[in-house]
Amino acid sequence: MRNTPDLRVQLAPRHPEGLILANPVMIASGIAGYGSEYGEVADIQKLGAVVCKGTTLAARDGNAQPRLVETPAGLLNSVGLENIGVDALISEKAPGWTNWQVPVIVNVAGGTIDDYVAVARRLEGVAGISGIELNISCPNVSAGGMEFGVDPALAARVTSAVKSVTSLPLIVKLSPNVTDIKEIALAVEGAGADAMSLVNTLKGMAIDIRHRKPCLGNTVGGLSGPAIKPVALYLVYETARVVSVPLIGCGGIACAEDALEFIMAGATAVQIGTANLTDPHICLTMLEGIERFMLDNGVEKVTELIGVARHGS
Repeated sequence: MRNTPDLRVQLAPRHPEGLILANPVMIASGIAGYGSEYGEVADIQKLGAVVCKGTTLAARDGNAQPRLVETPAGLLNSVGLENIGVDALISEKAPGWTNWQVPVIVNVAGGTIDDYVAVARRLEGVAGISGIELNISCPNVSAGGMEFGVDPALAARVTSAVKSVTSLPLIVKLSPNVTDIKEIALAVEGAGADAMSLVNTLKGMAIDIRHRKPCLGNTVGGLSGPAIKPVALYLVYETARVVSVPLIGCGGIACAEDALEFIMAGATAVQIGTANLTDPHICLTMLEGIERFMLDNGVEKVTELIGVARHGS
């Protein structure tokens, strides 16, 4: 009988309390709402962590319809951070999380640095919340968001400002829509980020040739799905060469093999987004595939695989 592999990973080794996940498979922000929705179709407690949908200071209605457009090997979305606002999250959603064994990380978005800080302050000390994911990379809102993620100085400022008001582990979500992601990553690491998730969606659009206008109500959206996987994988690989904090790979991951590629490129964990829309059980299937690979290849701890593709490069 073969021993069960150790799938545990540490997302925040620099943080006093750390953030240990039972396994490296996380569900990405914006896919499963506040987690309870996902729990209706799959066992959410088996995941490494859940990242809830982007949360802002006040409730948002989001962008005009249509918000989703399928593309070859991908999906354009322009939801526009529709959410119930941080106060409703604290009163309506967080109490349910206190009974979960899976950690819940709140994705935080804003239009100004003060917005980010205000949301983080409200989340301080709230039971059921295990960490913050700072969204400085959303490509489909008209103000704030991505403007912080494309400028190293601004990225550092918002990271430092939020870090100063929270005791929670802080993960910063980076944008692929930059010239050099390593420069942004180094700035964010220097400002106190405990980990980084990369990448968010790529900017894109589609045009309805019959009606001769953009397909999305907001014109521009974020491209996700298998089409962006090679780009996301490369950016994780490159970033892992220059930073020492854990990275969470995200972008087009649709099977265990994809997840293992990201881990071997340098990611400590992975987030699964678009693939859940075609198969809501994909995260659990992926987890089983990772474990099977480890058993078949004599790998006792998943941490042994982190960054192995970079060795000697």
